[in-house]
Amino acid sequence: MDWYLAVLKKYADFNGRARRKELWTFVLINFAISIALGVVGGILNFNALGGIYQLAVVVPSIAVSIRRLHDVEKSGWFLLIPIYPIVLAFMEGTKGDNKYGPDPKAAAITTQ
Repeated sequence: MDWYLAVLKKYADFNGRARRKELWTFVLINFAISIALGVVGGILNFNALGGIYQLAVVVPSIAVSIRRLHDVEKSGWFLLIPIYPIVLAFMEGTKGDNKYGPDPKAAAITTQ
């Protein structure tokens, strides 16, 4: 849950790098919340509930995706190519610093 909240705190931060763990935790929790809101919206006969949530998290979703591309030394513009960003999201990030910033994995290891 901490990774999900970290993405929301960096709401529109398109600079830097994001680990695979940060992206995929956000995607998983985002998916679970969307399903739950869809069910609740269906029960309450308010189907727009899930759509409102998705609209609220569209900018953080794009931001974390771009930061994830930065981790594998790709520009955020690669997000516009179908399928390719998904493949890159599974790849391990560049070890050490790259032109987009310091290695977030190394920073997490030193703070523990």
